[in-house]
Amino acid sequence: MFQIYKDKSGKHRFRLKAKNGENIISSQAYASRSSCMKGIKSVAKNSKSKDNFKSKENKGGKWNFNLVAANNKIIATSQSYADRASMNKGIKSVMTNAPKLKIS
Repeated sequence: MFQIYKDKSGKHRFRLKAKNGENIISSQAYASRSSCMKGIKSVAKNSKSKDNFKSKENKGGKWNFNLVAANNKIIATSQSYADRASMNKGIKSVMTNAPKLKIS
């Protein structure tokens, strides 16, 4: 489920949460709620293709991914995962849940 919230600076952000309450992905800051909603719709659209997920391993051996739009701009960023297999489960969860567009 997507959750929209305001950050400390008053900007709108969203995160996609798993059923267990863990954050799967988080967005950049948006000036308005309507632009934040456009970001959510972009996630729903772009999460249908595995090609839009860019994964990487950091220097500490943790894995994360970015979801990118057709213009290659980052729409959302994942949490850090202990290993690549866990990260791939996170990607699969986004691909399954984001297109449903459930928002709280």
